[in-house]
Amino acid sequence: MTPDMQQRFSNLGEADIDVLIIGAGINGAGLFRDLSAQGVNCMIVDKADFGSGTSAAPSRLIHGGLKYLETGEFGLVAQSTLERNLLLKNAPHCVEPLPTFIPVFSWTRGIWAALRTLLGSKTAPRSRGAVLIKIGLGLYDLFGSRDRVMPRHRLILRKKARKEMPHVTPAIVAGGIYYDAKISRPERLVYELVMDGLEANAKSLAANFATLAAVAGGRLTFRQPDGGELAISPKLVVNAAGPWIDQVNGALGAPSRMIGGTKGSHILLDHPELVRSLNGHMIYFEADDGRICLVYSYLGLALVGSTDIPAYDPDNVRCEEPETEYFLDSVRSLLPTLRFDRDQIIYSYSGIRPLPASDATAPGLISRDHSAPVTEPEEGRPFPIISLVGGKWTTFRGFAEEVADSILARLQHVRKQSTRYLPIGGGKAFPVDVLQRSVWIREAAARTSVPVDRVDELLGRYGTTAAAMLSFSSACSDEQRLTGAGHYSFKEVDWIARNELVVHLSDIVLRRTTLAIEGRLTLEGLREIAGVAGAALGWNAERIASEIEDVVSQLEKFHGQTLVSRMPATGPEQAQRPASV
Repeated sequence: MTPDMQQRFSNLGEADIDVLIIGAGINGAGLFRDLSAQGVNCMIVDKADFGSGTSAAPSRLIHGGLKYLETGEFGLVAQSTLERNLLLKNAPHCVEPLPTFIPVFSWTRGIWAALRTLLGSKTAPRSRGAVLIKIGLGLYDLFGSRDRVMPRHRLILRKKARKEMPHVTPAIVAGGIYYDAKISRPERLVYELVMDGLEANAKSLAANFATLAAVAGGRLTFRQPDGGELAISPKLVVNAAGPWIDQVNGALGAPSRMIGGTKGSHILLDHPELVRSLNGHMIYFEADDGRICLVYSYLGLALVGSTDIPAYDPDNVRCEEPETEYFLDSVRSLLPTLRFDRDQIIYSYSGIRPLPASDATAPGLISRDHSAPVTEPEEGRPFPIISLVGGKWTTFRGFAEEVADSILARLQHVRKQSTRYLPIGGGKAFPVDVLQRSVWIREAAARTSVPVDRVDELLGRYGTTAAAMLSFSSACSDEQRLTGAGHYSFKEVDWIARNELVVHLSDIVLRRTTLAIEGRLTLEGLREIAGVAGAALGWNAERIASEIEDVVSQLEKFHGQTLVSRMPATGPEQAQRPASV
C-alpha cells in the first residue's frame, strides 16, 4: 500500500463513505472515477486485484457492436459507437483505430433470417450476404457519426479483397472494410480509472484483495491482505461484482437471480506470417457453425476469439480443449494457405460475461445492454443496493454516467463535471499528432538523459504516466533488462511495485504490464521481477518464493502457459512448451 493510501485509511471513520462500490472491474472503476469527480466520498473494494476478473478477459476491442443491429438494439449501437469514438480521444495511449475486414460469401443470403431476428426471432441468422452487410455497415457509419474520428466503410469485390487479405479463402465474393478500435492494455485502463478517482477526491479510497467478512445492520467489515479489518457504514452500496453479483447480493442479505452469464475464451498465436498478412486489420468472420469469430494482431501476436457459451463458475473459468480446437478449425477454414497448430498457442484466457438472465436459445442473442436495478433498504439493511448488470466493456463511461446521475439525485448532490471528454490516466496531455509526440519525447529525453527510443517506448506503453517513471529515482537501473523480455527494465518494475497499489507478483505480470500475455515471460525473468518487487514491498525470501509459485500456478491453470528458464533464440512460440520449473 502506498503512503498516500495508508494515510487515507488511517483517517477513515466508519461513516465517512457515501458510496461503497463492491467490484473493481471496468464498470465499478468507471463509476468510482465519475462519483469521485463529483465530490462524492467513495470506496471501491475487490476481493482480488483491480481489473482482474471479467474485465481482464475481453476480446480487447473497443467497438460499437455491429452484430447488435440484427437484434434491433439500435440504442446500444448508438451509445457504443459514441463511447468508442470518445475512448479514442480520452485514452489514446492504449486505444487505437482497428480497420476491420468482413469476408462476404454471397450477395443476397441472410436477408430474411435477419428480418426475422430483427422482429424477435430467437434463432441466430446465418451467412450474411453482401447486400445485408452493405446495409449494416451504412447504418453503423450513421450511428457512429457523433465525434467521428475514423473513415467510413467501403465494400470491395473479390479480386481487390484477396489482394488486401491474400490468405483468405477464394470462396469469398467480396469484402467489407470498416473501422472499430482495439485496446492494448485493458487491465491497466481499469487501474488508471481507479487512480483517477483517487486523484479527484482525497477522501475516496480503493482496496484490492479485500474480502467481505461480515455484514451487520448497516455495517460492512472487510478483511485486508495484511489481516487487518476495515469497517464502514455507507449510505449506499453499488454491487459491481459482474458474474459474482448474485453471490454478493446474497452476502448483503438481498438474494437475487440477475445474472445468466456466458463464457468467452480467446487464444494468442505466435504466427508472424499471419500477423504480417493482416496488415493491421482484424478479420471479423462467420465460422462454419454460424458463430462470429475474429482474428487480429495484438502486441505482435495473433489474437483469436471468441466463444459464447453459458457458464456459471467465474472463479474457475479457462479456455477448454473443445474451444481451442474450434478456434484452430475456424481459422484453418478461413485462411487455408496458412498453417495453424497447437504449438503456435502461447497464451489463452477466458471470462464470464455478466449478462442478464435470459431464455434466449442462442447465447449470442442475449442483450449486451446494461441495467441498474435497485434493491431498496429494508429492516436490518438501511442502505439501498444498486446492481450493475450486463453492459459492454466499451460503454462503461456512459453506464457509469447514468448510474452516477441516479446516485447523485439520491444523495442530493449535483454533477460538477462531465466525464465525456475527460482523459483517462496516461491519456492526460497525451501528444495528439506526430509533431507533438516528437516534441514530448525529445524534451523528456533531454530532461532525464534517457535515450529517445526508450522514451518513445515508455510513452507508447504508459502514456504520459511515463514522465513520472522516467524521473523516478531508483536503486534499479533502466539499463538492467528482464531475462527474456528485454523491453522491460528493472527500474520500470520497481516504479510499478512502489506506486501502483501492487499486492501480489501476479498484479505486475498479468495486469500492470503485458509480460505474461505477450509470451515473453521466463522463469528467470519472473524471479527477477519478484526480487525487485520484494525489495520494494518488504517481502522476505519465503514470501518471494510463494509469490513466484502462485504466478507459475495461475499461468498453467488459467492460461495454458508453462514457463521455461530462458527464452529460446527461435522466438516466443517455443517458450511455453511444458518444461521442468
